[in-house]
Amino acid sequence: MNENISRLIENIRTLEEELENELNQRREELRFELIGHKVRFELEVLKRHRQLKTRLIRYIVEARPLVVLTAPFIYIIILPMLLFDLFVTLYQLVCFPVYGIPKVRRQNHFIFDRHRLGYLNLLEKFNCFYCAYGNGLISYAREIAARTEQYWCPIKHARRVIGPHARYSHFLDYGDAEAWRDELNDVRCDFGNKNKKKRAGKPDT
Repeated sequence: MNENISRLIENIRTLEEELENELNQRREELRFELIGHKVRFELEVLKRHRQLKTRLIRYIVEARPLVVLTAPFIYIIILPMLLFDLFVTLYQLVCFPVYGIPKVRRQNHFIFDRHRLGYLNLLEKFNCFYCAYGNGLISYAREIAARTEQYWCPIKHARRVIGPHARYSHFLDYGDAEAWRDELNDVRCDFGNKNKKKRAGKPDT
């Protein structure tokens, strides 16, 4: 990896840290704190949340007819999602130990916390849970696929990739045959990114 790319990656990491600092400041403004995986609001805020909740019956009655008619098409997707989840999980359980790839931890991708919000009614909480599962599953499967790609074919594409996964920037350059021959084993086994930092002229951390 050349120095310019390494510098850009470091800039991205710096921006991510700045974003997290801004999010922490916003949490303080909304008067809640994260304690481990739990969220704690101030009592006054919790009371206000309950006052702002839309009752379930009203929420359903006031829903647009087309929204109600399309709802089954949303919820039916749970069936292929569950099946996909099962097969992706079985894949990494069976294959990753053979390849020496560390398994992806589900808890890093499936985050369920919006059901604790007092201003959401029962159906809104269910919808938030459903969306969290769907997007968590995509994130979980993407990381499994990314680690598979890193092991079997860590080469960048010739064309620009829209929204590449986090591992993509460390792949070998398209058309760099020497790097494929000399660095493939380092890249495909480097899930801690240590070898990448060596190639970029940086010390291990």
